[in-house]
Amino acid sequence: MKELIYQIGDNILFVLICVFIATALTVLAKLIERKLSLRPVSPTRRLCLIAICGAVASILHIFDFPLPFLAPGFYKLDFSEVPVMLCGFYLGPSATVACEAAKILLKLLLKGTSTAFVGDFANFAVGCSLVLPAAIVYHTKKTRKSAVLGLIIGTIVLTVFGSAFNGIYLIPKFSELYGLPLPAIVEMGTAINGSITSLFTLVLFAVVPLNLIKGATVSVLTLLLYKRVAKPLFEK
Repeated sequence: MKELIYQIGDNILFVLICVFIATALTVLAKLIERKLSLRPVSPTRRLCLIAICGAVASILHIFDFPLPFLAPGFYKLDFSEVPVMLCGFYLGPSATVACEAAKILLKLLLKGTSTAFVGDFANFAVGCSLVLPAAIVYHTKKTRKSAVLGLIIGTIVLTVFGSAFNGIYLIPKFSELYGLPLPAIVEMGTAINGSITSLFTLVLFAVVPLNLIKGATVSVLTLLLYKRVAKPLFEK
């Protein structure tokens, strides 16, 4: 009974942490937007665009795939941040947080979770660490140069924050909630790369390059697609 109560309390705490981080990111984005010049978009149209981009992102998120030569199978790459980034470039920073949240909620409705919700929360928080800085920098001037700079900064923040967040909180929490001992998780990495012998080296040799690859591919796709899809998708 005590163990059950502890598990329930721990799960509730995890949910509260998720809600707190989502709320904090939304408030931060809203505060920053006060100093930016955003496009005038009606609340109804804004909601529709966020919903459309969130739906596309959730579909792309479902079709994620592992990189077995780089990281354990529970780490997967997807391109769901591309429509979120496009949404943020058009509507502003807070739209990226809302779109990222919509993506995760729709994905959970369509597919559920296979990582005790830890992977879903990780995808939201780490995804925001990429798209939010990029959208903020882009909206300071709205030029191609600021877009490139924003995407570079977003990729750096994603790599630093995402990797540290994995090592300090997400991997231990995944181990705890999913019932998989940390040494077993490290061994999954060791089977791929003999240099992975600890939690630190798992993050260094698997999570860091994975985040760099994701940030780079999302950035390139955003630069290639934004001008091509902004007018037909957003300006109707």
